[in-house]
Amino acid sequence: MASSERIRPPWWLKYVNKVMIVLNRTGLFSDGPVVLTVTGRKSGKPRSTPITPFEVDGRRYVVGGLPGSDWVRNAQANPEAVLVRGRTREAVRMVELPTQQARPLLRRFPVLVPTGVGFMKNAGLVTGPHPDEFEALAGRCPVFRFDTV
Repeated sequence: MASSERIRPPWWLKYVNKVMIVLNRTGLFSDGPVVLTVTGRKSGKPRSTPITPFEVDGRRYVVGGLPGSDWVRNAQANPEAVLVRGRTREAVRMVELPTQQARPLLRRFPVLVPTGVGFMKNAGLVTGPHPDEFEALAGRCPVFRFDTV
């Protein structure tokens, strides 16, 4: 599929994301979702969305779960971002991995981010937590590495 592919998010996602952002501010999550803030590619304004990063060999990554999503396109346009969990803010640079480097990380995604499996299944990208199906998303769903700034 082309990198310009875009899957419409479910109607409820915007509302759930707002709730997750508010819950994140409470600091109740010690693991799991964080809030990613990137600069809007058109507006130049900060845009925030909850994401669930995962760690492999001491490095942190995130999968762009919906091809063509706004936060992914914003990160591709301006890779400087901020991760927030509770009151902790961290400036990062998002580095999009080439397809071949993304494949092994996508294979591990269903085990490391089980909550992401249902989301990607509902989006019609996979049928379940099968590593082969996730690996096949390389080139469709970008994988970013977070480098501390």
